This record gives sequence, C-alpha cells and structure tokens, in this order.
Amino acid sequence: MAERLNTIVCTFDPVSPKITAFEIHEWIHNTFRIPEQNVTIIQADGIRRQVFIKLVNNDCVQTLLRDTSGEAKYKHHSGEVSTVDTDVAGLGTKRVG
Repeated sequence: MAERLNTIVCTFDPVSPKITAFEIHEWIHNTFRIPEQNVTIIQADGIRRQVFIKLVNNDCVQTLLRDTSGEAKYKHHSGEVSTVDTDVAGLGTKRVG
C-alpha cells in the first residue's frame, strides 16, 4: 500500500500526442522549476495520461498549485500545445504492485 501524500497529479489531454518519459522529466523541470531535492518520486500512468509528482512536504505542493493556478501547458515537437490540469492527487491509500 502507498499513500499519495504531498503528491501533485498532472493530467494530460487524452487526445494529445503521447510523450516519452524523458520529455516528461524535461517538461517538469522547465515548467515547474521544482528544486531537485524537493522531488521524491515521479510516476507516469500512460493509460490514464497522468503524471504523479511526489514532493517532500505540503508547502511545496501548495506553492506549485498556487504558481500554476491548476493548469500548465505542454508544447509538443509538432508545435501543438496541450493543456495539462494540475491538482492534488487523490487522498487515501492505493494498492501498488
């Protein structure tokens, strides 16, 4: 079981082009400017088109949400721009494995 505490979920538009794990990492770095020491885990759920970013504490979560106002943009190599919703990941316990 794993708890999704201090975790942001970024939900990509389901009809937007798929992106690689490397592109996700680059986008997180360039878009959110989160110091590396504040990120504990990044997890991608390709089927749901979501990326989970676990941060070290709730202050980091609140700062990111305030700075993004719940929305970010991703520019694909084709030039297409996708809207990415940002929110607190669901609370509670989730079975992983």
